[in-house]
Amino acid sequence: MKLMIVDDEAPARQRLRGLISELGGDYEVTAEAENGEQAVALSEAHPVDLVFMDIHMPGMDGLEAAAHISRQEPPPAIIFITAYSEHALDAFEVNAVDYLLKPIRRQKLQAALEKATRLTRPLVQKEAEAETWLTSRYRGGVQRIALSDVYYFRADSKYVMVRHGGGESLLEDSLVSLEKRFPQELLRIHRSMLVRTAVISGLVKNLDGGVQVVFADIDDRLDVSRRHVPAVRRLLNGK
Repeated sequence: MKLMIVDDEAPARQRLRGLISELGGDYEVTAEAENGEQAVALSEAHPVDLVFMDIHMPGMDGLEAAAHISRQEPPPAIIFITAYSEHALDAFEVNAVDYLLKPIRRQKLQAALEKATRLTRPLVQKEAEAETWLTSRYRGGVQRIALSDVYYFRADSKYVMVRHGGGESLLEDSLVSLEKRFPQELLRIHRSMLVRTAVISGLVKNLDGGVQVVFADIDDRLDVSRRHVPAVRRLLNGK
């Protein structure tokens, strides 16, 4: 089993590597990363079976990095490591196999590795695909938004505003990246607007003769540019 250790503190990575070595077994640490961005890049270039992911790191934190890594095909299993127990629920929402508190104890580590070994990569992939999450940073924290709760995305200055069941949030993703990531779920209706196809209920004309998308359970109406009207009509005709 190929492993990756992700932690911004070198001594912590070294200690965990040492504990894994002491346990023996068919485990090999093939990669280390000191932040989320590195972890995502390394996991794409050199796929592993299991990632030990610290949560609190500068830049992209462990929860966001795990969300990116979980979209790989097939995704590696993820075990979160942190000194803060209050993040346990968030960790399992990202389909983590287990959650270890620092300082990591050998017995807990062995149990987590055995649990990860029992889970096949196809099973982990199936669980990861059960829900897709978006990450919004706000007030120094992280808000996770289920794609299934989203109505639309609108370009807003250097950010993207996402309208969801809980209100509005800002994302650092671009519309282009979202469109490429979710080509089956999203439809562009304007150069600055993407709509989740499953929640479009119809088209109406506005007072200026233009066309707008409407939804069944929110009052928002979104202008559709003339070039994108045929695509929206085809979608509605196929529903």
